[in-house]
Amino acid sequence: MLMKARHLLTTIGMAALMLSSGAAYAQNKMTIGFSQVGSESGWRAAETKVSKIEAEKRGVDLKISDAQQKQENQIRAVRSFIAQGVDAIFIAPVVSTGWDAVLKEAKDAKIPVVLLDRSIDTKDESLYLTAVTSDTVYEGKVAGEWLAKETGGKCNVVELQGTVGSSPAINRKKGFDQVVAANPGMKIIRTQSGDFTRTKGKEVMESFIKAEGGGKNICAVYAHNDDMAIGAIQAIKEAGLKPGKDIKIVSIDGVPDIFKAMADGEANVTVELTPNMAGPALDALTAFKKNGTAPKKWIQTESKVFTPETAKAEYDKRKDLY
Repeated sequence: MLMKARHLLTTIGMAALMLSSGAAYAQNKMTIGFSQVGSESGWRAAETKVSKIEAEKRGVDLKISDAQQKQENQIRAVRSFIAQGVDAIFIAPVVSTGWDAVLKEAKDAKIPVVLLDRSIDTKDESLYLTAVTSDTVYEGKVAGEWLAKETGGKCNVVELQGTVGSSPAINRKKGFDQVVAANPGMKIIRTQSGDFTRTKGKEVMESFIKAEGGGKNICAVYAHNDDMAIGAIQAIKEAGLKPGKDIKIVSIDGVPDIFKAMADGEANVTVELTPNMAGPALDALTAFKKNGTAPKKWIQTESKVFTPETAKAEYDKRKDLY
């Protein structure tokens, strides 16, 4: 009887220990809310996919909310994450302004916020822990420098801008405009937002072609992302012109379809934007949670220029990720 009692107590003790260990594991597992812009482009879909992979590698429960490119949806999602008591919040902000109020709510709740891919305009940088982004001004600048060199600084450019008010659209234009200002023979003759989407990029490019003598007055397209460039390529082909030859194609992101277009001779250059923003963000957040070490306010990711010479190999490397 005594032996049975001891055995029962031992069993209960082991069960309690297992439950305790499970509770400790649950407490240690971070839950992060991610307010994603949407899925407007191949790059954005890749960022979401890579974010899930990076979170899974670290045992993080990543809750993703698709904002469908609307800031009001993002603010609603952030408030929902705050109410849920998540450990941290990631935001890829659809536009750069209008964030202070909701970020203050997160700060008051002691929930750190990390910006991914895009920055915001605020006078109070204490409202977010860090921003993981590329140098988007640089991306526009090197795209412009390639085109200036390729054309001897003489080129009529039509520009497909990203979402109005977004930091990449503002900065990629700024960087390209710096090159235009330094080359009097380069002119932006038409500019309009294509909202970072393939469909809108095609639609806007069609209007540019009609307005510019069937496209004969256009030397190059500068697109703020590859998806708009792909849309522009479709419009150029339908107009009976050869993209990459009759009209040069310069864009930013580095998605598989632009590498395929380059390999086919239909695009000329892309500036890569890595989709892995979550990896560096999670590393910084883990260190902060573990020992209180605040990361740098800006964690910069690398940008690379790619031309047709390596396009086929780059396409093969990336096609399964997007």
